[in-house]
Amino acid sequence: MTPSLDDTDRQLLSLLQANAREGTAQLARRLGLARTTVVARIARLERAGVVAGYGVRLGPAMDAGSVRAWCSISVLPRTAPAVLQALERMPEVEEVSAVSGPFDYLVFLRCPSHERLDALLDTLGQLDGVRQTQTSIVLSRKLDRRSAGA
Repeated sequence: MTPSLDDTDRQLLSLLQANAREGTAQLARRLGLARTTVVARIARLERAGVVAGYGVRLGPAMDAGSVRAWCSISVLPRTAPAVLQALERMPEVEEVSAVSGPFDYLVFLRCPSHERLDALLDTLGQLDGVRQTQTSIVLSRKLDRRSAGA
């Protein structure tokens, strides 16, 4: 069941997405609410699973010093759990999504160099159960609503 969110909840979520470290007193001022109300709303959103956690968004300096790529992976039947476990152990793997179409997974990779990406792609292609890969290197980001300062 999807939790019911009002406009204030949506505004609060937007502020938290922009800066999860912003203090509840500042959030309260920006929303025109009491600090205790903001604390209670955040707690309710966490309990409802709307807010699953807080993390770090990498900034432009991290992008400038890395090679990013999307890798589509097709796996043999019944090998998906082992392939996913192998992907979890690779620090360069930032995101794995199950997708429809000719590939099973879409993997976002971030490497410090083209050489490291090349070696990682060799490793991915040799994993037991991987049938095929197709990789696209990110040349530039044109729009990212999740990035810092967005």
